[in-house]
Amino acid sequence: MERINRFFDLEEIIKPNKVLTIFGPRQVGKTTLLKDYLKTTKIKYRFDSGENTRISEIFEELDFSKLLDYASGYELIVIDEAQKIKNIGQGLKILVDHIPKIRMVVTGSSSFELAGQVGEPLTGRKNTITLYPISCIELLNELNKFDLNNNLEEYLIYGMYPEVLITKRKEKKKEVLNEITGSYVLKDILALEKVKGSKILIDLLKLLAFQVGSEVSLNELGNNLNIDVKTVGRYLDILEKAFVIFSLRGYSKNLRSEINRKNKYYFFDNGIRNSLIANFNSLDMRNDIGSLWENFLIMERIKKQSYKKIYSNNYFWRTWDKKEIDFVEERNGKLFGYEFKWGNKKLKEPKLWKETYKEAEYKVINRENYLDFIS
Repeated sequence: MERINRFFDLEEIIKPNKVLTIFGPRQVGKTTLLKDYLKTTKIKYRFDSGENTRISEIFEELDFSKLLDYASGYELIVIDEAQKIKNIGQGLKILVDHIPKIRMVVTGSSSFELAGQVGEPLTGRKNTITLYPISCIELLNELNKFDLNNNLEEYLIYGMYPEVLITKRKEKKKEVLNEITGSYVLKDILALEKVKGSKILIDLLKLLAFQVGSEVSLNELGNNLNIDVKTVGRYLDILEKAFVIFSLRGYSKNLRSEINRKNKYYFFDNGIRNSLIANFNSLDMRNDIGSLWENFLIMERIKKQSYKKIYSNNYFWRTWDKKEIDFVEERNGKLFGYEFKWGNKKLKEPKLWKETYKEAEYKVINRENYLDFIS
């Protein structure tokens, strides 16, 4: 497999008088997606990078005439890595308000969203998509179900980043992942003034990597890292906005027996998680298969929700006496509970869940039926 076609067709998404913002982690293929589209479009365009100091100066000055001169004669303006440009949101607003039928696309990784530069200025003037590492939805356009099942162990261990998937040798996959983790995933975060050093951040991520699928205590994390709880919370928030981790909170209708104060944290990609703890062992040599399987399924489900516009609030459910459901979706006024099992052990629906949420559905997701759940 030399390349993988992505879910989005930019021809259908890019609209006149709108700014398309493409968010996502570094190295997931945002620039490749754009360049593939530009190769085929008949629209007259200009493609710039936020790293171009001259372009940055034009937007940072917010000089009306310079901005109009910059875009003059083009139907489409594309700016890659736009998070590097100060005032990018206000500059784009000037262009979209004053040039009829102009189309614009900007891409950005974590700090683009962290800086909040395109939020308020472009209210009502933008569309947004998030590009994740490759999804099983996309893989099924290249492979059949037999092949995908056959490769499942590799996906659980090495993850779904495009370069990792098209790399054949396992040693090379490890090198690619370590490079992505060290040089790209943490790059934007460490550039922020609020983050003082890489060691605490990496140590925090390692602690989270060993607690995938478990409720996380911020006090415990703070004690282990010798930092206060507020700093832990701030770092976790930054890591979420930077597309490194995401959280689930406990679902509760305020029953005394339900846990709702602690969150669970998962990684956007299994390969990044395994790179952080330097464990690329095969599944028969691991004691964390359950965590890998749970992280993989939840992430693939979130990709499906995002790409196929399934609007859902996501939770886990657990009681103090350890009755639990791994993943709960609240959508269309109804609850759907999913329990994830690597093996084929028969599981009964938790009695308290059934009694408390009589209309809720419950399903066990295993290797027999997981593709229906994530694709």
